[in-house]
Amino acid sequence: MEILWFLIAMGLLMAALSPYIRRRRIRIRLVAPGSPDAADPENYGFARQEDLDVRVPGADGDLMDALEAVQRSGRWQAASQLLAGTPKEGELRWQRVQAFGGAAALELVAEPGVGAQWLKAWRLEAEKDAGGAQVHAELLVQQAWRHSGGVGSDDHRIILEEAREACRKATLLAPGDPVPYITELAIARALGYSEADFDQLWAKVIDIAPAHMGAHLAALHYWCEKWHGSRGKADAFAHAAAARAPQGSLLAALPLFAVYEHLPEVVLTNVWQSAVVTRAVEGALYAVHTARPDDPMLAHVRHLLLAFLVPMERWAEAMEQIRHVDGYVGALPWSAAPEPALQYAVYRALAVAGYEANGGSPATLPH
Repeated sequence: MEILWFLIAMGLLMAALSPYIRRRRIRIRLVAPGSPDAADPENYGFARQEDLDVRVPGADGDLMDALEAVQRSGRWQAASQLLAGTPKEGELRWQRVQAFGGAAALELVAEPGVGAQWLKAWRLEAEKDAGGAQVHAELLVQQAWRHSGGVGSDDHRIILEEAREACRKATLLAPGDPVPYITELAIARALGYSEADFDQLWAKVIDIAPAHMGAHLAALHYWCEKWHGSRGKADAFAHAAAARAPQGSLLAALPLFAVYEHLPEVVLTNVWQSAVVTRAVEGALYAVHTARPDDPMLAHVRHLLLAFLVPMERWAEAMEQIRHVDGYVGALPWSAAPEPALQYAVYRALAVAGYEANGGSPATLPH
C-alpha cells in the first residue's frame, strides 16, 4: 500500500501536511501497523508524538531547568541568573530569550490574565534587569503574532508598538547586546518599516553581531514581506550573506530559508528537484557538516532540511536530521503549523517508511 494514501486514510496528512508538500504518490512498502515489519519511528528510539517539546528547537538542559524552576515556583530568579550567565555574543542568549518569552505566551493562552506571573513579578521587582526586559519584549512580539486578532488588526499594531518601545528600553539596559535589536527586526516586518529605517536598524545589528544567524533570519523575513511576490531582494540578501559567511558558519544555509519563504511558488511549479532547491539544500547540508557541533542554530537548519529532504525522497539524509533533532519541534517549519508536533510526526513517519522501503533499518542508522 502506498504510504501517502495510508496516512491520508489515518487522517494525518489532511490535518498536518503544509500546503507546500507536493501531492504525489510515494511508492514505498508499508505494512499494517503493529505487525513485526511495520515502519515504526519508535523502533529507532524516537520520541512519541505526545512527548515532543514544542518550546525549543533542540536540547538545552540549563534552559529547561530554569523554565521548570520559574514555572513551578512562580519566581523569576532562575531565569534571570541563566540569562545573566549567557554571553551576549552568539546565538544562545537570543534563543533563550525567545524560549522564555514563548513559554510566558503559552501560559497566558492557557490562563489569560493569570499565566506568566513570574514574568510580571520579574518586571516589577527588577525593572532594570536586562534579561527581564528582553523577555518582556519577546513576549509582546509573540502575543502580537499569535493572539491579537490577526495581522493588520488594531490590537496587532498596538501590541507591536508596545513591543518596539520595550525593545528600546531593553537596549538601554544592555548596550552592545544584539538581542533587543533582533527582536525589533521582527517588529520591523510587521509594522512595515521603510527600507531606510530598516537599513538603519540592520546597521546596528551587524555592527555588533555581523555573523548572527538569528539576526539574518529576522532580516530575511523583512525582505520577503517587503517584496512579497518577488524573490529578488530576499534571494540577493540570502546569497550575499552565505557568500561572505566565515568558515563553519551556518549562514551558508540562509538560501534554504529564502526558498522556504517562497514555497507557494515551488508548489505551483513542482520544482522539488530543480536546481534552485537542490543548490539551497546542498548549501545547507554543507553548512551542517562544517558547523560546530554545539552551534545553537544547528537544530534550526536540520529541522528545515528535514522538511525539504522528505518531499525530495532523500530518505537517508532525512533520517540523519531526525537522529539529531528528535524530541524537539520548536523550529520552522513545524512552529508555523497549528499542531507542530503532529506535523513533525507526519514527516518523520514518511522518512522512516521511505528509509525502510529502500533497505534501511534501525541497525543501519548511525548512532
